[in-house]
Amino acid sequence: MSDNNSNTSWKHKLHEILYEADTPNGKIFNIALFMVIIASIVFVMLESIQSIDEKYHDFLNAAEWVITILFSLEYIARIITVKKPLKYIFSFFGIIDLLSTIPKYLSFFLVGGAHSLVALRALRLLRIFRILKLARYIGESTNLARAIKASRAKLSVFILFVFILCIILGTIMYLVESGQDSGFTSIPRSIYWAIVTLTTVGYGDIAPVSALGQLISSFIMLMGYAIIAVPTGIVSSEVVKSTRHNVQTNTQACPYCMANKHRDEANHCYSCGNKLNE
Repeated sequence: MSDNNSNTSWKHKLHEILYEADTPNGKIFNIALFMVIIASIVFVMLESIQSIDEKYHDFLNAAEWVITILFSLEYIARIITVKKPLKYIFSFFGIIDLLSTIPKYLSFFLVGGAHSLVALRALRLLRIFRILKLARYIGESTNLARAIKASRAKLSVFILFVFILCIILGTIMYLVESGQDSGFTSIPRSIYWAIVTLTTVGYGDIAPVSALGQLISSFIMLMGYAIIAVPTGIVSSEVVKSTRHNVQTNTQACPYCMANKHRDEANHCYSCGNKLNE
């Protein structure tokens, strides 16, 4: 009985460190993990520079092995400390954790194509979103996600309106500039120009040369500034609404179903109903 209690005790403590950023040990772990992730991304970028890689290849390779082993141990520990390991393994962060760990091991079998695995190693940067649950950021990220979800219908209508507007403007510019040597050779190409101009990107690969075309493009450019502000206003209004009904949550994760964002006073998981760690 004592062995079972001690086994549960160390798993419980390890679970708090790995999954709960509100605890002192959890904060220390997340800060250390954040530093390791940033270091690994820096090493990936340095390795892509040929001159640096040739000079410090051994150091970068050794550092990558150390980081990979640390991530591997963390991945195994996360599986051990949850009641249902498959919930974590097939969760979003579980898949990201695995994909950011295996590239170095796969380099044994892909000697010639090892550089193609750099993109997978860069996925480690996504793990920062897990760390951003730390302290005051969890409530803000929840409010932003809720605001974007609540405004998705308005944003969809707005995007559809902009798409239709670009088709109309592109067609008009094709009719105005088609006889000129300005690059408006087809309606799809003119629509591409309208999108680039309306978003104020302005690549410059296509430009109107007629006076009427330049006048229309001037109005489109001015219209672009107003259009960019619309989705910002839509989301901002939803953020204001959501903060009025904000519920204080923490980073406590359920050891059974991996659900998080529980209320501070919660004793049971809102998703599966099992008792949370005390």
